[in-house]
Amino acid sequence: MFDITIIEDDYALNNGVSLALKSCGYHTEQLYKLSDFKKDRKTNLIILDINLPDGNGFAFLKDLRTTSNVPVVILTANDLETDEVMGLELGADDYITKPFSLMVLRARIEKVLKKQTSSTEYQDENYHFYFERMEFFFNDTPVELSKTEQKLLKILVFNRNQVVTREILIDRIWSNGAEFVDENALSVTVNRLRKKLDAGNRIQTVYGIGYTWRNE
Repeated sequence: MFDITIIEDDYALNNGVSLALKSCGYHTEQLYKLSDFKKDRKTNLIILDINLPDGNGFAFLKDLRTTSNVPVVILTANDLETDEVMGLELGADDYITKPFSLMVLRARIEKVLKKQTSSTEYQDENYHFYFERMEFFFNDTPVELSKTEQKLLKILVFNRNQVVTREILIDRIWSNGAEFVDENALSVTVNRLRKKLDAGNRIQTVYGIGYTWRNE
């Protein structure tokens, strides 16, 4: 089940969108201002209004993209072409103007989520990763990775050049219901992955925050 966060200060609209998404099997979190959003909250997609009581959605999106690649669909009354361009340039995955059809909104969300979950390959000059086949290559040499290392690698490369916090990594990698995971387990897994892939320059530590995969 996908978790969708709705940040919209119009209570009636927020409730309407939430009900429409729940009818399709999504789980929703309804927020009415930007300060209600917690960065460590696990979510699969954010529906974001621009004009909110405590801030501007564009500024929120710009800040979000420094640490997260979570899909964002902007839902706003701002119908100027310049606003749409700004939203997309800041990293929004789609831009929908009010008034809108709930059917269209659901279709757009499904498209964004499908695109997000279909990312199973990563390639650059030195690395070829095929997550669906569980095959990983460094300079055309196969590398064996554990399931935990594969999870870590996938999160990092598909959020490349973005900082992923330790909290988010622990939550997504060890999502088996365990109540407690020693944070040292993450450090150990990162170090093993760096060594296996000779990726000391790629997997960088952002001290006090988390890790990032840097493209050269």
